Amino acid sequence: MQRRQFIKLASSSTLSWPLAAIAQQVDRKRRIGVLGGIAADDPEGNARLAAFSQGLQQLGWTNGRNVHIEYRWGGGSRADLRKYASELVALAPDVILATGGTSLGALLEVTRVVPIVFTIVPDPVGSGFVESLARPGGNATGFLQFEYNLSGKWVELLKQIAPGIKQAAVLWDPVIPPGIGQFAVIQSAAPALGVEVSAINVVDPAEIERRVAAFARTSNRGLIVTASATAVLHRDVIVTVAARHKLPAVYFARLFTTAGGLISYGSDWIDQHRRAATYVDRILKGEKPADLPVQAPTEYELVVNLKTAKALDITIPPSVLARAAQVIE
Repeated sequence: MQRRQFIKLASSSTLSWPLAAIAQQVDRKRRIGVLGGIAADDPEGNARLAAFSQGLQQLGWTNGRNVHIEYRWGGGSRADLRKYASELVALAPDVILATGGTSLGALLEVTRVVPIVFTIVPDPVGSGFVESLARPGGNATGFLQFEYNLSGKWVELLKQIAPGIKQAAVLWDPVIPPGIGQFAVIQSAAPALGVEVSAINVVDPAEIERRVAAFARTSNRGLIVTASATAVLHRDVIVTVAARHKLPAVYFARLFTTAGGLISYGSDWIDQHRRAATYVDRILKGEKPADLPVQAPTEYELVVNLKTAKALDITIPPSVLARAAQVIE
């Protein structure tokens, strides 16, 4: 009897163990890391992550229920980004969301194993983040901020809203490859439009104020602000300086025009973060970043601030207003 009872118990345990293990695996709370380049209290960052969380919820993932999300913010410091990238990787997350190229670069310095989904990265191939857009090939994939030819559109737009423009200062971050790429396209497009361009580094707010003030001493001048995390970080300074010196300015993202900038043309960052949730969902369900193509924006949005235009005594052409996704009055 004792032997038969032992065999029965052993058999029952053998049969039930895989079921218990499977149940435990299904019930396991998944871990998602999020690394952002701006400050934790920045409204723009919070809006992006709200869209990301909403996208996850629509796919069945709720923070605190079946996923746990760990957030880290660089606040514009590359040293802090590297530190927080290491912290997130040490937590062994199932996947990490990286917002922007600087965040993605910091993560890839730490891991080539943990799956990463990125958003608003201008040139992932040229920056060495992925092998190609169609076949990323490594542990990262995500969403392209724009293609470089968009940079030429900013010069065209500046000339449309202020036809008298002869010179444009290009605010850029020369430390990152996308900064160089954007400036090269602008340089190429400007001569055909009768515009001479010069560069101003956006890394130091004091330099921005000093250089823009010197640039604005003569008439028929404007600004083009290219995409970078530092430009986002210093957006209030840039918008204020442009207004102070009565310079028409074209920006790469909506958040500048909502902060008082004149006009912007770029991809919808909120939409990208909502769409990023779909890639996180697919990775949590077993797919690999290497097999998920990097996606380009499906459309670009033009945003015009008519209040700022009035302050600058600029009349926005009807053809431009007709294309605007949003007009701020």
